[in-house]
Amino acid sequence: MAEKITLARKRKILKILEESTPNPVSELNYNSPYELIVAVMLSAQCTDKRVNMVTPALFKKYPTVEKLAKADVEMVKELIKSVSYPNSKAEHLVGMAKMVVADFGSQIPVDVEQLMRLPGIGRKSANVVASICFAKPVIAVDTHVYRVAHRMGLSQGNTPYNVEQDLEKLVPLSKRADAHHWLILHGRYVCKAQKPLCNGCVVEEFCPKLLEGSKLSERGR
Repeated sequence: MAEKITLARKRKILKILEESTPNPVSELNYNSPYELIVAVMLSAQCTDKRVNMVTPALFKKYPTVEKLAKADVEMVKELIKSVSYPNSKAEHLVGMAKMVVADFGSQIPVDVEQLMRLPGIGRKSANVVASICFAKPVIAVDTHVYRVAHRMGLSQGNTPYNVEQDLEKLVPLSKRADAHHWLILHGRYVCKAQKPLCNGCVVEEFCPKLLEGSKLSERGR
């Protein structure tokens, strides 16, 4: 397989994904960096659809980071109880808000390293916020991006960070903020973990898995 996955082929795959999603946007609903970081924290191991059902009531109760910093954790937990891991997420949300108020003047940090100081914010979440809100040239690697990158032969990295580094070598600085969306949307709706929709996939002609001679969907993977 290594001989087939040339640099030119990798760039062709990314170009096709870019053209299929020319104006990518997050599927999380938000109106400010504060609302996005909250939504991103809630989305860990949870669907964006579910998060979008929860956040309206949460933002009505706590419309600013200052309000959330003063919130009772139990009240926050009640408002987000339908998402995964509501106990830890409620604690992290309030902790995040308190640190933003105390250490960053109530402004959501711009840089990835500063974002990662916040409770409940790992590298992936920090990259999402930094790229979407502040157009930072970083690529967030979640489970979808990791899977698609491996299947398409874009990376063989064994950690999300290694995959991130491989993708950054392929994607120009000016397009990195969008690259996460190209890959995550393809992973959610086409190159799914179970029963991927190989027939008619926009990169079917270039997919290394299909070049091996058997569609992923036919193997039940």
